[in-house]
Amino acid sequence: MKATLLALALLAAPLVVPMGAPMGAMAQETGAGVPEPLRGAWFAGDCADPQAMLVLTGRAAARVEAEAPSRLWRFAGMRQAGGYAVGTATGPEAPRLMFRAAGQGRDQRLETVEPDPKTRDDRLPGDAARETWRRCDAPPAALAALHGEGIAFLAAFEHLEAACGRGTPGACAEAILRQGDVSGDARLAPAELARLARGAAWVVAVQEGATQDALAGAVGVGAVGGILAARALVESLDYDGDGRISLAELLQDRGPGFARAPGTAAGRPLRMEGLTEGAGMLRGLIDGLLGGAP
Repeated sequence: MKATLLALALLAAPLVVPMGAPMGAMAQETGAGVPEPLRGAWFAGDCADPQAMLVLTGRAAARVEAEAPSRLWRFAGMRQAGGYAVGTATGPEAPRLMFRAAGQGRDQRLETVEPDPKTRDDRLPGDAARETWRRCDAPPAALAALHGEGIAFLAAFEHLEAACGRGTPGACAEAILRQGDVSGDARLAPAELARLARGAAWVVAVQEGATQDALAGAVGVGAVGGILAARALVESLDYDGDGRISLAELLQDRGPGFARAPGTAAGRPLRMEGLTEGAGMLRGLIDGLLGGAP
């Protein structure tokens, strides 16, 4: 449920964030981020049966293994130290991940270090062990099936943070459509919304340290919840009844037409008590969506 709410909170962002709200405080660009050639999936061990996988995106790294707990670094800062790129993640201990390229061409490798939290910045990488990762042309089908949508969502999430962090509902809504629209028809169908929910389930599970078996269970639960939530969201915003959400529907009353309803001077104030229950239900929905976001 938490993952489903996270996905829907992203979709609801241009709906419930007031114009000019300081969303930039939620997600700020940190410069160049992870070097482009190093982004993507890296593997430890045999490509036919890897022991672990490390995925690098623009501002994050996710590590999953068969037995050990998974890990997610969401980099708040990036710098160079000791010949490595050093990403400092969010969190109480500000964990760091160091990485650099090694080798050339088909022999290219990735070397990583996870320094001890107590190691001073001027003494990095310290005594921490070095790990070496490799590229694989074709990872096992089962691994791709389990992690593919989650990795795609992790990368898409960064695009959404960048767009929605500007505080402009139009840019945020356009980014949501661009990242979620698999078919290219400029609409979000229930299957595309459910895909976002499954990807969010994966990201939440990795962040919480799930093993690979637990990840499979979390994605399965997210798939069921995602379908139900996607259908509910489409039904609540599909004003033209075509079974999909368009940009105009996503921005209805919140985009260019925000606060332009003129009202009328005719009539007189009536009792408002009858609206209390309905308004309370709507607020509960909005609070639930926002409460699911990390």
